[in-house]
Amino acid sequence: MSPNALRLSLMMFLQFFIWGAWYVTAPRYLGTIGFEGTDFGWTYSVGPIAGILSPFFVGFVADRFFATERMIGLLHIVGGGLMIGSTVLMQQGATPTVINFVFLGHMLCFYPTLALTNSISMQNLEDTETQFPRVRVFGTIGWIAAGFVVGGLQWASSLNQFLLAGGAAVLLGVYSFTLPHTPPPNKGKEVSARELMGAD
Repeated sequence: MSPNALRLSLMMFLQFFIWGAWYVTAPRYLGTIGFEGTDFGWTYSVGPIAGILSPFFVGFVADRFFATERMIGLLHIVGGGLMIGSTVLMQQGATPTVINFVFLGHMLCFYPTLALTNSISMQNLEDTETQFPRVRVFGTIGWIAAGFVVGGLQWASSLNQFLLAGGAAVLLGVYSFTLPHTPPPNKGKEVSARELMGAD
């Protein structure tokens, strides 16, 4: 692997480690602090809601005004902070609605990075056709590794899974500022409604 590919592989590993650290096992802990069926429904709705909104953000802001690596870094630091903040609310007895709003904030930061990590990879690999699949598979490895960590440490029913996700997000946020400088690809271009809707 080239140096860039190695750096981007670590980025992908952490990107999906964050998600895998809490998304599967969250109900096992949340159920112990008063979450019920409808609350869990909202916990797992915030991701798709963020997924619907993220193309607007990526298309209008990230692709035009900020270097990709800086945008990834900022979003992960804020998203990680929100996830860590959710654990404070859990310990203080906040309602499921409040906690789910914080999860929404986290996912609004996380979802745009799914596109941005792909974008920075495509722009900095010498041979995307052969190298990108190898880089991207580290995301899957990261998701699996998170499951092993949470399961191995018996954190599936613990607040620690959220701290792990938040800590990994902050770590990736800081690491992202060391990634290859990648100027916004659409700087100076006009914004079209088609592009904002994600139709492109």
